Amino acid sequence: QVQLVESGGGSVQAGGSLRLSCAASGDSIKIVHMAWFRQVPGKEREAVALVRFGGTVTDYADSVKGRFTISEDLTKNTLLLQMNNLQPEDSAVYYCAQRRDLQWTGRWKSPDQWPYWGQGTQVTVSS
Repeated sequence: QVQLVESGGGSVQAGGSLRLSCAASGDSIKIVHMAWFRQVPGKEREAVALVRFGGTVTDYADSVKGRFTISEDLTKNTLLLQMNNLQPEDSAVYYCAQRRDLQWTGRWKSPDQWPYWGQGTQVTVSS
C-alpha cells in the first residue's frame, strides 16, 4: 500500500525559501509519477508541479515557474519541492500526490487524476 508523508513546511518572510519533502513508502517513487498541489481553505486544490517517471518530464503552474523546482532524491524515495522567492500568495497547505500506472499521460492538473495523497504540510509566507 502507498503511504505519502509531507514535511518541511513552516513560516517564512516574503523572499525566503523552503524545501518540502514527501517521503514515499509501500511503493517506490522511482517508478511512479509524482506531483505537488496546494490548497487554501475555501478554494479549489491547485496543481503546482509535476514530475513524471524518469524525472526528465516536468511541468509547473505559471504562478510558480522560475521560483519552484520539483525533484527526486531516489536514495531516500523522497519527492522534493524547492521553493524560492516565496510570496504571501504561496501560503497554503501543500500536498504530494502519486500515480502508479506508468502509461498515464493525462491532464495532471486535475486532482481527481491522482489516487494517492499525503496529509499535507502548511506553508505560511508573511510580507
